[in-house]
Amino acid sequence: MFPSEIIIVPILFIGLPWLIMHYITKWKTAGTITNDDEQLLDELYHLAKRLDERMDTVERLVANDHADFQPARILHDQEQDNQKLRELDRLLAEKKGAQ
Repeated sequence: MFPSEIIIVPILFIGLPWLIMHYITKWKTAGTITNDDEQLLDELYHLAKRLDERMDTVERLVANDHADFQPARILHDQEQDNQKLRELDRLLAEKKGAQ
């Protein structure tokens, strides 16, 4: 065997398939959410719910002090908003039950 054949054969039969499989794996995992991402999204969701509750409390307090106060954001407990939140809560509960 020539010295160039000693280098080319392993590259073709080991290096090239490894490189192809590596990038196929990267491509398949690129579109998925990791467990860390799920935990972060869950924490952000709960934080947003707590902040929404706090904002509702502040708006109620200000409305009690000033009769002409009109909140500039989404009104509390509107059915169309609550349906989406209930659906999201149901999906989160199903996902936690599956784990």
